[in-house]
Amino acid sequence: MTDLRLASAVLLAAVAAPSLALAQSPPGDIILDMRLRSESVSQDGLPEDAQALTLRTRFGYETPAWRGFKVLAEGENVTALVDDYNSTTNGKVRYPVVADPEDTELNRAQISWTGARADAVVGRQRLILGNARFVGNVGFRQNEQTFDAVKTSFRPTKELAVTYAYVDRVHRVFGDDSPQGEWDSDSHLVQADLKTAAGQLTGYGYLMAFENAPAQSNATWGVRLTGARPVRPGLSVTYEAEYARQTEHRNNPADFELDYVALSAGLKAAAPWASVGYERLEGNGSRGFATPLATLHAFQGWADVFLTTPPAGVRDLNLRAGTTLKLGPKALPVRLQAAVHDFTEDDGSDRYGRELDLLAAAPVTKALTAEVKAAFFDGDRPGFADRSKIWLTLEFKY
Repeated sequence: MTDLRLASAVLLAAVAAPSLALAQSPPGDIILDMRLRSESVSQDGLPEDAQALTLRTRFGYETPAWRGFKVLAEGENVTALVDDYNSTTNGKVRYPVVADPEDTELNRAQISWTGARADAVVGRQRLILGNARFVGNVGFRQNEQTFDAVKTSFRPTKELAVTYAYVDRVHRVFGDDSPQGEWDSDSHLVQADLKTAAGQLTGYGYLMAFENAPAQSNATWGVRLTGARPVRPGLSVTYEAEYARQTEHRNNPADFELDYVALSAGLKAAAPWASVGYERLEGNGSRGFATPLATLHAFQGWADVFLTTPPAGVRDLNLRAGTTLKLGPKALPVRLQAAVHDFTEDDGSDRYGRELDLLAAAPVTKALTAEVKAAFFDGDRPGFADRSKIWLTLEFKY
């Protein structure tokens, strides 16, 4: 309890700091982002429950634009105030994993340029393509994933945008102390987004090669369509469909061809929404369809059981729903969300387990947000242990 009070005091002090310390700030944008989070994990088969209380702080500065150019630099620190957990680098293997190791690093250092129909970013940067299913920043973890990369986007028409990125190095969430904390990369990522009458059509080719993680090198080509159609005022039908094919690439010693399919349909009103989804990552008995640069926490349940696709693949049938309610005398918008998942092998023949996810989040002030989140996985077979995770979060953004 003492640690929690201390951490809360630190965060609340930071909330007040900008009006004082940054009152004479230079032109441009000051970046201050602090996230205090408690994560509790109970997992069958491990002798201890994990309790992590971590404070993530990002501080940086972006210059004003000059002829379209900006320069940004941002540092990041993750401090464990309670460290009864396996961070993947601290050797505490009797606890479940909470992948938030203590670390201090340069998070971003980039030069960007923006023109009328094109833009470019060079340097260490945050990179999110599409819905982050294949390339993302893993923003849920305290130490986000960033990339030493060159990214360019070109918009020849209002309907079409083409993006290309070359990735030289991946700075992963495990930090500098982990042997898997950085991947040397020679990856080429191409994506085209076209607005059509049926919705947004996206085509992509992700050619990923990693010198020190050859088993993760792959070539993935795919197409995705997302859209919505009004059925009456205030109510729309939503839909998504995606297909991708993945093969070995460059230094990967394996030989495989694997498919990815995602489908969903739903209803969306002014605040409430609901959808039913199907996602299948194929396995060939030796390996499963891989998404090594994805924001994995956002897919296949928040319990993170399927960060690596099983050799027999995985099929996720899910139902999601959410809404925003105005509560209290100040009518604070409280965001509510729930999801249920049923996981099987990709052919549906054998069940891995089921999961329930719950979330409630609300702003405390314009800059401070509170969130409560939980995930409960009920496994049906060895290797997929029952586990529960609960997160309590305060996040401040200046």
